[in-house]
Amino acid sequence: MNDASRLLRLHISGLVQGVGYRAFLAREATRLGVHGWVRNRLDGSVEALARGAPEALDALVDAAKRGPGGSRVDAVRIEPADDAALGDASGGEGLTIAPTE
Repeated sequence: MNDASRLLRLHISGLVQGVGYRAFLAREATRLGVHGWVRNRLDGSVEALARGAPEALDALVDAAKRGPGGSRVDAVRIEPADDAALGDASGGEGLTIAPTE
């Protein structure tokens, strides 16, 4: 990844579990050349960690706010993150669907 890439953590709340939200976000990330991981949270939200070019991350955030059909996104909280949070998803493209935490 080039030096212009950024790493963001997204916390998405609403009706985002059981509606294909993680798979939707993973497909969007692959299409945009973004990599990282996405997982369900025990509180019913979804969390994603994504690295990519600023424009690609902006497009991913827009997709996160939209969600797939059947979902209802109430909020997307965006925070900067550090490389250690990526874990094993530090290369390749797309978001790895990670275990629920």
